[in-house]
Amino acid sequence: MYRIITVEDNVRVSPAKLSSDLKESVKESIAEQMEGLIDYRLGVVLAVVAVDNVGEGKIVAGNPGVFYNSRFKLLTFKPELHELVYGEVIDNTEFGAFVRMGPMDGLIHISQIMDDFVSYNNKNSLFVGKESKRTLKEGDPVRARIISVSFGKEENKIGLTMRQPLLGAMQWIEEDKKKQKKGMKEEKKEKK
Repeated sequence: MYRIITVEDNVRVSPAKLSSDLKESVKESIAEQMEGLIDYRLGVVLAVVAVDNVGEGKIVAGNPGVFYNSRFKLLTFKPELHELVYGEVIDNTEFGAFVRMGPMDGLIHISQIMDDFVSYNNKNSLFVGKESKRTLKEGDPVRARIISVSFGKEENKIGLTMRQPLLGAMQWIEEDKKKQKKGMKEEKKEKK
């Protein structure tokens, strides 16, 4: 989920930036230090939105920069359990599909792709449902639900599922909606 959070921290501004506007220098310094950072509490820091307050600067012995106690807003992405996400399949492997959802990737294990026996076609790099004949290939847009989130020092993992109603490749969802509408029309005709 995307969020704008307010943070208060000491920001080091290098001597090269001290000649320009203070708030802009602080914003640039925060961006250099924090954008792209992955933190288990914040998620992924995407951008510095605004600098609300810059306190008095302090100089620390042995460090040429100036430290300003500042309050600023950050745009972050932190995946939450049970959240619905939209993404695109970026890679298929024999054990599952990797989906890019914003700034992070998640894995849909082969057992979580669909309610059908799924086989992997290595030659074409796609998954095929045995009975439904539905396929999932690289580049397909999908809707999935987050079922596990793990932020660690070495790697971050997000587990996804598409084995619930109205989840899966967007083409599957559209097909299901058309079938449902057709079934409702036939049901109305039978009642008349």
